[in-house]
Amino acid sequence: MKRTIEARWLGRVPYARAHALQQRLVDARLAGEIGDVILLLEHEPVITLGRGAKGENVLAGDEDLAARGVSIAETGRGGDVTFHGPGQLVAYPILDLKPDRCDVRRYVRDLAEVMIGLAKDHGLSAGVLPDDPKYIGVWVDEKAPTIWNEERALASARGEAFGEGAPRLAKIGAIGVRISRWVTMHGLAFNIATDLSGFRLIVPCGIQALGVTSLADLAARGLFSAPLPTVEATARASIAHFARVFDADVSLAEGEPLAAAADRPSSAR
Repeated sequence: MKRTIEARWLGRVPYARAHALQQRLVDARLAGEIGDVILLLEHEPVITLGRGAKGENVLAGDEDLAARGVSIAETGRGGDVTFHGPGQLVAYPILDLKPDRCDVRRYVRDLAEVMIGLAKDHGLSAGVLPDDPKYIGVWVDEKAPTIWNEERALASARGEAFGEGAPRLAKIGAIGVRISRWVTMHGLAFNIATDLSGFRLIVPCGIQALGVTSLADLAARGLFSAPLPTVEATARASIAHFARVFDADVSLAEGEPLAAAADRPSSAR
């Protein structure tokens, strides 16, 4: 029997508001009060710190961040430091993985597959770097963004492939999750027209040697010619990929779910 998931397009949402909503939804999902939900949105500029974040990976000082209108938020997700901002699709699935998907690695790979599908929609070939948690996320080869060779990409990331023919890897999609009693929180971020200068304020995910890219960045350099989608259009396109990857019936609604529980305190973090 297929899962049923309700996706919600929320538009642009400040990070603190979206985080509080996730917490309430996780509590409600754990209590069996709601079904599976995916929040689709974009954020105001914010640097988020995962459980493994190192302070030195935030390169900008408080005054610089304030001048740029960038806030900082601590989170309970896995991973190090990342940047969210307008032009980036963020998806926060609140899913109960029981009974048949209780596998953290599988869940992370499933989120990656959603973003790989979004990249493919625009003629790009993206992929993952398996078996190395340092490189969790979705990557493209900036030298050849329509071709993905997993073996060569992983060797290049580890410094094992050199010369002009080595791939030049850049992350187009980030993943950071928290799972409590097999109910998920946090999720993925896919760069569409994100201001990439925001990533220069940090060491993204603690990785200095590799880059960050977006659909707009690749298009501006002539690396693909497909029309650039809006964040909302990409959110709507993601519905089919979530449905395929999670073998689910996914419907799309507008606005925040669980309005009746908006003022209820939450224990989730």
